[in-house]
Amino acid sequence: MSMRRKTELNAEGFTVKATLKNAVVVGPRASRVFHECPAKPSTFRKYYEREELPIAVKHENRGNSIAWKVDVETLDYHHYLPLFFDGLTETAFPYELFARQGIHDMLDRGGPKILPVIPQLIMPIRNALNTRNHQVMCTTMKVLQHLVMSADKVGEALVPYFRQILTVFNLFKNNRSTESCFSPSGRQNTHLIFSPGLLFPRSPPPTGDIYPNHHILPKPLRHYNTR
Repeated sequence: MSMRRKTELNAEGFTVKATLKNAVVVGPRASRVFHECPAKPSTFRKYYEREELPIAVKHENRGNSIAWKVDVETLDYHHYLPLFFDGLTETAFPYELFARQGIHDMLDRGGPKILPVIPQLIMPIRNALNTRNHQVMCTTMKVLQHLVMSADKVGEALVPYFRQILTVFNLFKNNRSTESCFSPSGRQNTHLIFSPGLLFPRSPPPTGDIYPNHHILPKPLRHYNTR
Protein backbone atom coordinates (compact mmCIF):
# COMPACT_ATOMS: atom_id res chain seq x y z
CA MET A 1 0.00 0.00 0.00
CA SER A 2 2.84 2.39 0.87
CA MET A 3 4.57 1.68 -2.46
CA ARG A 4 1.36 2.44 -4.28
CA ARG A 5 1.01 5.80 -2.55
CA LYS A 6 4.55 6.71 -3.54
CA THR A 7 3.85 6.02 -7.20
CA GLU A 8 0.56 7.92 -7.29
CA LEU A 9 0.61 11.04 -9.40
CA ASN A 10 -1.76 13.90 -8.71
CA ALA A 11 -3.13 15.30 -11.95
CA GLU A 12 -5.72 17.83 -12.97
CA GLY A 13 -8.70 16.63 -14.92
CA PHE A 14 -8.70 16.61 -18.73
CA THR A 15 -4.90 16.65 -18.94
CA VAL A 16 -2.38 14.19 -20.39
CA LYS A 17 -1.24 13.21 -16.89
CA ALA A 18 -4.78 12.22 -16.00
CA THR A 19 -4.62 9.38 -18.55
CA LEU A 20 -1.69 7.63 -16.84
CA LYS A 21 -2.37 4.45 -14.85
CA ASN A 22 -0.95 5.81 -11.59
CA ALA A 23 -2.70 9.18 -11.96
CA VAL A 24 -5.08 10.38 -9.26
CA VAL A 25 -7.33 13.11 -10.59
CA VAL A 26 -7.73 15.87 -8.04
CA GLY A 27 -10.86 17.97 -7.85
CA PRO A 28 -11.04 21.59 -8.97
CA ARG A 29 -9.86 24.32 -6.69
CA ALA A 30 -12.43 25.86 -4.42
CA SER A 31 -14.06 28.93 -5.90
CA ARG A 32 -13.30 32.18 -4.08
CA VAL A 33 -16.19 34.05 -5.65
CA PHE A 34 -17.92 34.49 -2.28
CA HIS A 35 -14.77 35.32 -0.33
CA GLU A 36 -14.43 38.83 0.98
CA CYS A 37 -12.12 41.17 -0.91
CA PRO A 38 -10.59 43.59 1.60
CA ALA A 39 -10.99 47.16 0.48
CA LYS A 40 -8.25 49.75 0.63
CA PRO A 41 -8.70 52.75 2.96
CA SER A 42 -11.30 54.92 1.29
CA THR A 43 -10.89 58.51 0.17
CA PHE A 44 -13.71 59.28 2.57
CA ARG A 45 -11.54 58.11 5.48
CA LYS A 46 -8.65 60.29 4.35
CA TYR A 47 -10.89 63.36 4.20
CA TYR A 48 -12.26 62.63 7.66
CA GLU A 49 -8.82 62.17 9.19
CA ARG A 50 -7.75 65.49 7.66
CA GLU A 51 -10.88 67.08 9.19
CA GLU A 52 -12.12 68.18 5.79
CA LEU A 53 -15.66 66.90 6.26
CA PRO A 54 -18.40 69.10 7.80
CA ILE A 55 -19.50 66.40 10.28
CA ALA A 56 -18.84 65.36 13.87
CA VAL A 57 -19.91 62.59 16.23
CA LYS A 58 -23.03 63.31 18.26
CA HIS A 59 -23.28 61.18 21.40
CA GLU A 60 -26.83 60.48 22.54
CA ASN A 61 -28.47 58.14 25.02
CA ARG A 62 -29.97 56.06 22.21
CA GLY A 63 -26.62 55.75 20.42
CA ASN A 64 -24.18 57.66 18.29
CA SER A 65 -25.26 59.80 15.37
CA ILE A 66 -23.70 62.53 13.26
CA ALA A 67 -23.99 66.29 13.63
CA TRP A 68 -23.62 68.46 10.54
CA LYS A 69 -21.57 71.62 10.90
CA VAL A 70 -23.36 73.20 7.93
CA ASP A 71 -26.82 73.03 6.40
CA VAL A 72 -27.00 69.84 4.31
CA GLU A 73 -28.97 71.61 1.58
CA THR A 74 -26.08 74.02 0.97
CA LEU A 75 -23.52 71.28 0.29
CA ASP A 76 -21.93 70.78 -3.11
CA TYR A 77 -23.49 67.42 -4.01
CA HIS A 78 -21.13 66.86 -6.93
CA HIS A 79 -18.28 66.79 -4.43
CA TYR A 80 -19.70 65.42 -1.19
CA LEU A 81 -22.24 62.81 -2.29
CA PRO A 82 -19.71 60.66 -4.28
CA LEU A 83 -17.27 61.13 -1.42
CA PHE A 84 -19.72 59.75 1.13
CA PHE A 85 -20.63 56.88 -1.22
CA ASP A 86 -16.93 56.07 -1.37
CA GLY A 87 -17.12 55.43 2.37
CA LEU A 88 -19.58 52.54 1.90
CA THR A 89 -16.61 50.16 1.92
CA GLU A 90 -15.80 51.12 5.52
CA THR A 91 -16.80 48.82 8.37
CA ALA A 92 -14.95 50.43 11.29
CA PHE A 93 -16.29 53.13 13.59
CA PRO A 94 -16.70 56.04 13.07
CA TYR A 95 -16.14 55.91 9.30
CA GLU A 96 -18.99 53.46 8.67
CA LEU A 97 -21.41 55.53 10.76
CA PHE A 98 -20.48 58.81 9.09
CA ALA A 99 -20.65 57.43 5.55
CA ARG A 100 -23.94 55.57 6.02
CA GLN A 101 -25.81 58.23 7.96
CA GLY A 102 -24.33 61.03 5.88
CA ILE A 103 -25.64 59.43 2.69
CA HIS A 104 -29.14 59.03 4.09
CA ASP A 105 -29.19 62.62 5.33
CA MET A 106 -28.06 63.94 1.95
CA LEU A 107 -30.57 61.80 0.07
CA ASP A 108 -33.38 62.99 2.35
CA ARG A 109 -32.66 66.64 1.62
CA GLY A 110 -30.96 66.60 -1.77
CA GLY A 111 -34.00 66.81 -4.03
CA PRO A 112 -33.08 67.85 -7.61
CA LYS A 113 -29.36 67.95 -6.75
CA ILE A 114 -29.17 64.15 -6.69
CA LEU A 115 -30.05 63.23 -10.29
CA PRO A 116 -27.08 64.98 -11.97
CA VAL A 117 -24.64 63.19 -9.65
CA ILE A 118 -25.79 59.63 -10.51
CA PRO A 119 -22.90 58.84 -12.92
CA GLN A 120 -20.39 59.70 -10.20
CA LEU A 121 -22.01 57.26 -7.76
CA ILE A 122 -21.72 54.11 -9.87
CA MET A 123 -18.05 53.38 -9.22
CA PRO A 124 -18.32 53.75 -5.40
CA ILE A 125 -21.41 51.52 -5.42
CA ARG A 126 -19.64 48.91 -7.51
CA ASN A 127 -16.55 49.01 -5.30
CA ALA A 128 -18.68 48.50 -2.20
CA LEU A 129 -20.51 45.49 -3.66
CA ASN A 130 -17.28 43.94 -4.92
CA THR A 131 -15.96 43.66 -1.37
CA ARG A 132 -18.39 40.72 -0.88
CA ASN A 133 -18.59 41.80 2.75
CA HIS A 134 -22.00 40.99 4.23
CA GLN A 135 -22.26 44.20 6.24
CA VAL A 136 -21.13 46.37 3.34
CA MET A 137 -23.47 44.68 0.87
CA CYS A 138 -26.48 45.07 3.15
CA THR A 139 -25.72 48.75 3.75
CA THR A 140 -25.23 49.35 0.03
CA MET A 141 -28.51 47.66 -0.90
CA LYS A 142 -30.43 49.81 1.57
CA VAL A 143 -28.68 52.90 0.24
CA LEU A 144 -29.66 51.90 -3.32
CA GLN A 145 -33.30 51.67 -2.34
CA HIS A 146 -33.14 55.06 -0.65
CA LEU A 147 -31.33 56.53 -3.64
CA VAL A 148 -34.07 55.48 -6.05
CA MET A 149 -36.79 56.96 -3.84
CA SER A 150 -34.89 60.18 -3.14
CA ALA A 151 -35.78 62.06 -6.34
CA ASP A 152 -37.72 61.71 -9.57
CA LYS A 153 -36.22 59.80 -12.49
CA VAL A 154 -33.33 58.42 -10.45
CA GLY A 155 -34.44 54.85 -11.22
CA GLU A 156 -34.44 55.55 -14.96
CA ALA A 157 -31.01 57.19 -14.67
CA LEU A 158 -29.61 54.00 -13.11
CA VAL A 159 -30.84 51.70 -15.90
CA PRO A 160 -27.74 52.11 -18.13
CA TYR A 161 -25.58 51.04 -15.18
CA PHE A 162 -27.47 47.85 -14.29
CA ARG A 163 -24.77 45.66 -15.83
CA GLN A 164 -22.24 47.14 -13.41
CA ILE A 165 -24.21 47.13 -10.17
CA LEU A 166 -26.39 44.01 -10.54
CA THR A 167 -23.67 41.53 -11.48
CA VAL A 168 -22.70 40.93 -7.84
CA PHE A 169 -26.36 40.47 -6.90
CA ASN A 170 -26.56 37.68 -9.47
CA LEU A 171 -23.67 35.88 -7.75
CA PHE A 172 -25.42 36.02 -4.38
CA LYS A 173 -28.99 35.33 -5.53
CA ASN A 174 -28.89 31.80 -4.02
CA ASN A 175 -26.74 32.77 -1.04
CA ARG A 176 -28.71 32.97 2.19
CA SER A 177 -26.20 35.31 3.83
CA THR A 178 -27.78 38.33 2.12
CA GLU A 179 -31.36 37.36 2.94
CA SER A 180 -31.15 38.90 6.41
CA CYS A 181 -30.34 42.38 5.10
CA PHE A 182 -33.88 43.67 5.22
CA SER A 183 -35.68 41.60 7.82
CA PRO A 184 -34.93 39.01 10.53
CA SER A 185 -36.73 36.29 8.60
CA GLY A 186 -35.09 37.38 5.37
CA ARG A 187 -36.90 35.24 2.82
CA GLN A 188 -39.75 37.64 2.17
CA ASN A 189 -37.31 40.22 0.83
CA THR A 190 -35.00 38.02 -1.25
CA HIS A 191 -36.55 39.03 -4.59
CA LEU A 192 -36.65 42.64 -3.41
CA ILE A 193 -32.87 42.60 -3.44
CA PHE A 194 -32.35 41.04 -6.83
CA SER A 195 -35.25 42.29 -8.96
CA PRO A 196 -34.76 45.79 -10.39
CA GLY A 197 -38.51 46.00 -10.99
CA LEU A 198 -38.97 45.89 -7.22
CA LEU A 199 -35.71 47.53 -6.21
CA PHE A 200 -36.61 50.52 -8.38
CA PRO A 201 -40.36 50.95 -7.75
CA ARG A 202 -40.61 54.33 -9.50
CA SER A 203 -39.14 53.02 -12.74
CA PRO A 204 -41.46 52.07 -15.60
CA PRO A 205 -42.30 48.37 -15.98
CA PRO A 206 -39.55 46.47 -17.79
CA THR A 207 -40.18 46.15 -21.53
CA GLY A 208 -37.99 44.90 -24.34
CA ASP A 209 -34.32 44.66 -23.49
CA ILE A 210 -34.10 47.68 -21.19
CA TYR A 211 -33.12 45.40 -18.28
CA PRO A 212 -30.18 42.99 -18.64
CA ASN A 213 -32.18 39.91 -17.66
CA HIS A 214 -29.16 37.60 -17.79
CA HIS A 215 -27.75 39.39 -14.74
CA ILE A 216 -30.84 39.10 -12.55
CA LEU A 217 -33.70 36.83 -11.63
CA PRO A 218 -36.11 36.93 -14.60
CA LYS A 219 -39.20 35.44 -12.93
CA PRO A 220 -40.05 38.36 -10.59
CA LEU A 221 -39.71 40.74 -13.54
CA ARG A 222 -42.29 38.94 -15.63
CA HIS A 223 -44.83 39.15 -12.81
CA TYR A 224 -44.05 42.72 -11.78
CA ASN A 225 -46.94 45.17 -12.06
CA THR A 226 -46.71 48.88 -11.39
CA ARG A 227 -49.22 50.51 -9.11
